[in-house]
Amino acid sequence: MTELGIFCLLYFVLIRLAMGKWTSTFAGFWAAAGIGCLAVRLLTAYLPEWLETVVWFTFSVAVFIFLAVEIRIFSELLNKQEKKCDYLIVLGAHIEGDQVTNSLKRRLDKAMQYKEKFPKTRIIVSGGRGTGETVTEAEAMKKYLQQHGIKESCIEMEDQSMTTKENLAFSAAMLPDMNCPVGIVTNNFHIYRARQYARKLGYQNTCGIPAGCSRILLLNYAVREFFAVWKMWILG
Repeated sequence: MTELGIFCLLYFVLIRLAMGKWTSTFAGFWAAAGIGCLAVRLLTAYLPEWLETVVWFTFSVAVFIFLAVEIRIFSELLNKQEKKCDYLIVLGAHIEGDQVTNSLKRRLDKAMQYKEKFPKTRIIVSGGRGTGETVTEAEAMKKYLQQHGIKESCIEMEDQSMTTKENLAFSAAMLPDMNCPVGIVTNNFHIYRARQYARKLGYQNTCGIPAGCSRILLLNYAVREFFAVWKMWILG
């Protein structure tokens, strides 16, 4: 437990250094987890043996549940065959002002790679305007695609959504019907949840098109996604 606590605190510092700021999403979890692990390790030294066993059993169950969910999350990546889709929906992500961030850039680059392979595919960029954003995510995404040679006539914008579920719900209005083949473009750790929402919303023919993410931040994103998936399961 001591080693895990130290790892969490060091990873917290690494995230801060990699992001170059102290307000990056979810990073505070690692500081809290690190302090929590060290506190538990200290407390167990004063607990009776039976209670210490309960603590370790609870921790083991939590680890098992975490790994089981992560396997489901990343199992979506095993199907790497790209099929021809009439539409791509590129899910939005946070932008800085009007500039796309690394995660969103990776999604857009992946969409452009796909369109090179299937030129007739139309692209729907989906995302509203959040905190710290001077334009909608959809506007920033469209601008980026146009700057990289994608014609405006090939791009449709959905600029009202604020969540993954809304991305897909509002983008559905731009499809001819829910049976047409749709590729969902997002980062690898996000594909499972996005496709689950798509199924719940009535999409009949989707495939996941995963973009990569920062190797340093993958663990951070994967743990954050664990909680997001449970929220989806509980709240629908």
